[in-house]
Amino acid sequence: MARNIDTPFMKNSIKTTIITITLVSLIFGAGIIVGRSSTIFPITSVRAQEELPPEMQPFFEVWQLASIYFIDQEKLDYTKMTYGAINGVLKVLGDEGHTRFLPPKQAEAQKESISGKFYGIGATVTVEDGYPAIIAPISDSPAERAGIQAGDLIVDVDGVDMFEKPLNEAIDLIKGDEGTEVVLTVLRRKTGEELEIPIIRGEIKSPAASWIIIPETDIGLIYMSQFSANLEENLKQAIGELKEQGATRLIVDVRNNPGGLLDQAISVSSHFLIEGNVLLEEDAQGNRKAYVVQPNGIAPDIPLIVLTNHGSASASEIFSGALQDHDRAIVIGETTFGTGTVLQPFDLSDGSTLLLGISQWLSPEGRLIRKQGIEPDIIIELPTDGRILVPGAIRSMTPTEIAISKDTQLLRALEEYDARPEINLGSTNQYWETLELVR
Repeated sequence: MARNIDTPFMKNSIKTTIITITLVSLIFGAGIIVGRSSTIFPITSVRAQEELPPEMQPFFEVWQLASIYFIDQEKLDYTKMTYGAINGVLKVLGDEGHTRFLPPKQAEAQKESISGKFYGIGATVTVEDGYPAIIAPISDSPAERAGIQAGDLIVDVDGVDMFEKPLNEAIDLIKGDEGTEVVLTVLRRKTGEELEIPIIRGEIKSPAASWIIIPETDIGLIYMSQFSANLEENLKQAIGELKEQGATRLIVDVRNNPGGLLDQAISVSSHFLIEGNVLLEEDAQGNRKAYVVQPNGIAPDIPLIVLTNHGSASASEIFSGALQDHDRAIVIGETTFGTGTVLQPFDLSDGSTLLLGISQWLSPEGRLIRKQGIEPDIIIELPTDGRILVPGAIRSMTPTEIAISKDTQLLRALEEYDARPEINLGSTNQYWETLELVR
């Protein structure tokens, strides 16, 4: 394991939460940033009770008394009691949403999410009209091959009604083992059809980035979903292909990006910078260490806009903060989440993991990220009924459909480039059909 920077638990206040439906989901922003070290501090064995601080004596007294005398002995779940006690300790530390304890299942999910390898159906979803809604299927995924399309509402899963079902519960029903089948009933809003679509779950070769040329422009849009192990490789491919297709300007979207690997945050940022620092590390004593820009970046001069929101965290904040401090990009959207704690992962004996904040990150100019976030140069909120337009969704949209969408942040970025698409209604019927497609 390696050192980590935290990402937040996804909160209901984030208007549009993008979640990949896989065997290992990014549940509540479970991804973190892994730092430079490949080892962890050793976990020492617990000392005998009599050697512990006297303040802990009441804890053991309560444990023993409950174990012997509590009336409902069937309720004594020692694992839950232990995990509850651990979470109580961490809550008192006041580093909520940063320092945290992951039970074995979540710990394994986090490790796999950072690796960039997943199993499931391969789609990103949000919630619309009370149902899980497909933002876009991942290219060449089981979902895409089965016929799932952007905008589909998931009405039920294997016969279970999805209306007002919490998104994490819906994902638990959709995800499953490789080779197993799940049947989604979807409402295709563009046609009004209700379709029953069986999908065989499989390995999802999910790129950390997806990209497209905005229709009828020279602007390349790169959506970075997470700073996982394959992001730099995906970014280099994206920039190369977009330039070949005629892109002369870029929009890099890190909205709802929960973070990832520290080395990816540094290398990805370095591709857009020439010199200086990407970030600073500060320990509890105020000592600082600089992480310098790596040489030979492939896009140090191309005009650049970065999109952020409250779901942009950790590595996303390092990236946007670095480009902002270097006056390299215009940042548009909402203030980022405000993480940046350097986490040390401790693997515990039962497969669980303690992520403990031991220092913090600062922007190149020394701005504090933790509990502050990165404030955009241009603040634009996404409407409550707005949807982030990712490349997979834009691929099937016309300029008019983009223009009447409610992705106000992307539209403001296009306006900054003087390239906001015009609305060509054609006819009233065409207008309402188009509106229904993107609403």
